[in-house]
Amino acid sequence: MRDFQVLFDHGERSALLEPEMARYGKLGFPPCRGSRPWIFSNFAVTMDGLVSLLGDESGGGDIARLAEDRWLMDLLRAHADAVMVGMNTLREETRLGRPRPRGPVFRIVDPAMQQLRQRLRPRRERNILVSARGDFQMSDFAIFDTPDSDDNAVDVTILTTHEGARLLAHQRERNPKVDILGVDPSGDGVDLHVAMSVLHNRYGINYLLYEGGPSLYSQLLLAGLMDEKFVTVAPIEAGQRIPQGLRPTMLPEVGLRRDEAIRWHWLSCRKLEDYQFHRYRRLRDGIC
Repeated sequence: MRDFQVLFDHGERSALLEPEMARYGKLGFPPCRGSRPWIFSNFAVTMDGLVSLLGDESGGGDIARLAEDRWLMDLLRAHADAVMVGMNTLREETRLGRPRPRGPVFRIVDPAMQQLRQRLRPRRERNILVSARGDFQMSDFAIFDTPDSDDNAVDVTILTTHEGARLLAHQRERNPKVDILGVDPSGDGVDLHVAMSVLHNRYGINYLLYEGGPSLYSQLLLAGLMDEKFVTVAPIEAGQRIPQGLRPTMLPEVGLRRDEAIRWHWLSCRKLEDYQFHRYRRLRDGIC
């Protein structure tokens, strides 16, 4: 595993100066304030802004084919109280059969990063799945049957609507360790503001890592809930149009005027080979 070349870094100092982090350098976050978690995302994109190539190469790892990028994912997970993904992302990873036929568990793989997380966040890892409809069978996905006796087990919460929770209720007997939270007091979808407050108050989640996909990312961004983003830029261009349709960008269904555009502060930049590793923090009223 190689060291990242740090071009500049204006982020906070690390909470712990650990040798496991040396190849990346410092990585700290501001104190969590208010009634919701500090939310940061992690995406790999092409130079022309694609977040997925679709087909059999639809994962982020198909864009950033570096072991160091996978290691960076574990480093970010070590700094998070939970990892959140949309249900469509879980379905797509499962369709690809990676890393196993019934899909992934979004957990730390690197042993050193597992130890780092125990020092930073001394609790079990947690996955947050967001599904407005609750239209799936838990038995189809490995994420829901992680054995409770496993010291490295990952707890799972499903964020859905009250109707989605009702549809999933009959599966509770076979999956008693899965929390199902219906959050839709404002209408026909998951109320993200309420949901983030519930995660903060119920589980003590102060730092939440978002890993996909772009549709839910867009909702979090437009709701003012996305605070930071880590972006790996791969040195490729692939084009958006393919026979199956249009490959998605980070904001596939959003079109903002310039005066509405969301502004970011470029917080740090690293490189490895021809790959770029950026970190941005959202500007709010011109303040980072």
